[in-house]
Amino acid sequence: MSGKKQGGFNANQLKIIAILAMTADHLVSVIFPNYPKDWWILGIHILGRLTAPIMWFFIAEGYFYTKNLKKYAGRLFFFALISHFAYNFAFGIPFLPFQTSFFNQTSVIWSLAWGLIALAVSENPRLKNWCKTLILLGICLITFCSDWSCIAVMAIVSLGQNRGNFKKQMAWMFFWTAIYAAVYVLFIDPVYGVIQLFTALSIPLLKQYNGTRGSWKGMKWFFYLYYPLHLILCGILRIVLYGNIGVMIGS
Repeated sequence: MSGKKQGGFNANQLKIIAILAMTADHLVSVIFPNYPKDWWILGIHILGRLTAPIMWFFIAEGYFYTKNLKKYAGRLFFFALISHFAYNFAFGIPFLPFQTSFFNQTSVIWSLAWGLIALAVSENPRLKNWCKTLILLGICLITFCSDWSCIAVMAIVSLGQNRGNFKKQMAWMFFWTAIYAAVYVLFIDPVYGVIQLFTALSIPLLKQYNGTRGSWKGMKWFFYLYYPLHLILCGILRIVLYGNIGVMIGS
C-alpha cells in the first residue's frame, strides 16, 4: 500500500497506537510475571499484539521512503544496542546472552534493524538469488535470539516485497506470525502461543493507513527515546515489586 488516500490513519497515529499497546503489554508483563491466565491480563496481551506488525510495516515503508539507507540502518543498530540493555533490564534477562535461554535475549529492535538490511538485500538487483538466500539465512540466524526472532525479519521482507498489494502483505505477515505462534506453543507456553495470532487485529488498522506521515515530524525521535526509557521504568518497577528476578517465561 503505497498510494495516498483520504481519511484513515496517518503513520504518526498508527505509531501512537503501537506505542500505547506496547506500553500496556510490557507493564502487565512486569507487574504480573510468568504469563498468568487471568482473562483480563490475556486481553491486554492480546491488544499488545498490535505493536509488532505496525513496527514491521513502517520499517518496510521506511525503506522505500528513506533518502539515506546507511543512516537509517545506522540509527536502528545504535538504537538496538541501547535498547538491548533497556529490554533486558526491564524483564530481568542477563545482559550477556544465552545464559538462561535461546529465546528473547534482546529487544525486537535488533530484528527490525536486520529486517531493514534483509529487505535491502532482497531488493538488490545486482545480487544473484542464491546469494540473497544465503545472506537471508545468515540474518535469520543472528536474529533468532531476539524478541519476535527472525520472524520479524521475514515479515519485513515480505511486507516490502509485496508493497502495493495489501492482501498479499497481510497474508505473508500472518503466515510468519503463525510460525512464531507454533514455536511459542511448542517451546514456551501454549496459551501465549495462541495469543501471538492476534497480530491479525492490526490488519484493519493498517488497511486504514492513508499513506501520509502526519504533521508532527518529531515522531521518529520520540519513539527512539520512548522505547528504551519506558523499558527502564519497567525495570525499576520490576525491582521494586519483586527484586532482581526474571519475569518473562522463555528468556
